[in-house]
Amino acid sequence: MNFFRGITRYSTWIVQPMSAERDRWILWTPVFLGAGISVYFSLTVEPAVWVGMAVLVVSVASAWLSRSLAVLLLISLGVAIAAAGFSAAQLRTYTSDHPVIERETGPLSVSGRIVRVEPFPDGARLTLDRLTIGSLRPDRVPPTVRVRLRGHQPPLVPGNWVRLRAALSPPPPPVFPGGFDLQRQFYFQGIGGVGFSFGAAELVASGGAQLTLGARIERLRLLLSDRIRQRIGGGAGAVAAALLTGMRTQIPEPVLEAFRQAGLAHLLAISGLHIGLVAGFVFLSLRAALSLIPAFALAYPIKKWAAVVAVAAAFGYAVIAGATVPTQRAFLMIALVLLAVVIDRQGISMRMVAWAALIILALRPESLLGASFQMSFAAVVALIAVYEVWTARTRLLSDAATWWRRPVIYFASVVVTTLVASAATAPFVIYHFNRVALFGLAANMIAVPLTAFWIMPVAVLAFVVMPFGFDGPLLDLMGQGVSLVVSAADTVSGWQGSSVGIPAVPFAGVGAMVLGGLWLALWRQRLRWLGLPVVTAGVLFFMVHSSGPDIIVSGDGGLFAVRTADGGYALSTRRRARFAGENWLQRAGLSVEERRTWPRTGYSDDGKLSCDGVGCIYRKEQAQIALVSDPLALLEDCRRVKVIIASVPVSDRRCPSAHMVIDRFDLWRNGAHAVWVTKTDVRIKSVNGERGRRPWVIAPQ
Repeated sequence: MNFFRGITRYSTWIVQPMSAERDRWILWTPVFLGAGISVYFSLTVEPAVWVGMAVLVVSVASAWLSRSLAVLLLISLGVAIAAAGFSAAQLRTYTSDHPVIERETGPLSVSGRIVRVEPFPDGARLTLDRLTIGSLRPDRVPPTVRVRLRGHQPPLVPGNWVRLRAALSPPPPPVFPGGFDLQRQFYFQGIGGVGFSFGAAELVASGGAQLTLGARIERLRLLLSDRIRQRIGGGAGAVAAALLTGMRTQIPEPVLEAFRQAGLAHLLAISGLHIGLVAGFVFLSLRAALSLIPAFALAYPIKKWAAVVAVAAAFGYAVIAGATVPTQRAFLMIALVLLAVVIDRQGISMRMVAWAALIILALRPESLLGASFQMSFAAVVALIAVYEVWTARTRLLSDAATWWRRPVIYFASVVVTTLVASAATAPFVIYHFNRVALFGLAANMIAVPLTAFWIMPVAVLAFVVMPFGFDGPLLDLMGQGVSLVVSAADTVSGWQGSSVGIPAVPFAGVGAMVLGGLWLALWRQRLRWLGLPVVTAGVLFFMVHSSGPDIIVSGDGGLFAVRTADGGYALSTRRRARFAGENWLQRAGLSVEERRTWPRTGYSDDGKLSCDGVGCIYRKEQAQIALVSDPLALLEDCRRVKVIIASVPVSDRRCPSAHMVIDRFDLWRNGAHAVWVTKTDVRIKSVNGERGRRPWVIAPQ
């Protein structure tokens, strides 16, 4: 006990400042919950089912025993919350387990019920459940699959029962060690296979009166999207449909790229801006309308009535928009803010954000790993932290009688909002997408006011009158506003250097910036400034990150990439594994147009790669690495090269002198490989070597 008292005495310099901010402790609950979830997903082996609960019980007991010792109490509570997050992730994984398609198969008969229809410019993609698949046993049939349709198809809507012939395969693994894991995402979504159809789908039944609520909602989304696109037309129509229904698959790729380059991609993801605008417009409009009726305004709480209706409108919009993670977060926050109005409490605050994060992480722990969750919460936390100071300083200015002060403050708020949100989300944008828009402020100064004062208010009115058939003129008016936003995106994206590619950065830099940023945002007093050195350390991690791999080979052995002397990459082919190649270039901060030339025969421009008709030799430092695509090359390479990477099988007897061999079977078992060559050694990482043995990792069959 004396030891514990000594710890408490010497840690007073930490406890006293934190005690002064006792009301902010609750804000760290989702942070510790997320820390436990992060630990769970970072493991390469599945932990025993009792691990999380055991740590939770022990830490709670420790908190009870040390309740009179502040430091140990706080540490025990933090560990307990993290253990709760770890346990929530374990439970979510256990309850999400389902069969998957284990190997490429087909064509075979697939029949099922349409859950979702996603229209693309060149066809539609169906999500099917209630499946019957060829000769697969019922216990091996996944709950849902995604199938891309080809050619002419009959009109299909959610709730229809269809039969088609399709080739199915497992969800694809990452194309790079440590890259985005679609298998993990599909595991938690219940999707056990992907594929494409042969010929037209056969409509078996329409669903009729047996349609589920989800199918009815999806039908409504599809109907609204088609109506909006047909009325407005072109890229503006597709963008307008995305703003109202969340269905972005019909947006032409040039328009999407323009939005990305101009820093306006956030407008296409239904989040706080959209939900807030809908709820705010409904709240203010209804309250203003009721205030015009003295009998209501004087006798009834019209402000609370308007808040309740605004919550209902926000909920309806969130459902129509697809209820994605950013949409859920936005709705939860708006609902909590308006609920505070109903019960006469303070509106938006950091505590509201904490509750929204806590609910989402408890119900969907895997959402922590997604870019949408990370970016949406980063932006909101940073904005609230800044506006806690900003609002107090601008209130006196806005109350002044001078007419020009309010518009000036509004546009200043747009500038501050854009700068703060861009800075807060920049680490995640760089980490996930390897590209930063440099002129996003200019584009947002045009697009955000247009969206706030023109597009979304008109959209709400169009929704209201749509059942009566009077929405046409309003959709036309909305389309004109969207066209201006598209034009702004085209203009800004066309500026020289509108966006810059950034090579992949280590997660340590992101982690340091997140921790330091949270420390700055969640505390209020001088204690918060201790977060600045941590943020600075994260920035330094970004600036001194290690170079990319020297060699990459795809999981099927069909594509090689080598790093050139100028830091670019040369790809062995442009026809095979195009998605993998584009992903590799993106991680290097390069565009597809910046790929280097792969020599068919002879030497590359920098002399590091030499090829003949059956393989290539890559040279760096003192190492020579053979890149083999034909068994004939092994006859020579196995006698003079110590490292061999082959898309064909290699036996030890055929290559006894090689110190390191990656062959077709290694690629088949462990997926794509990346190789780093240094002066002292050759380091290798593989996709499954980084992921380990987890429930969502599909072992090759």
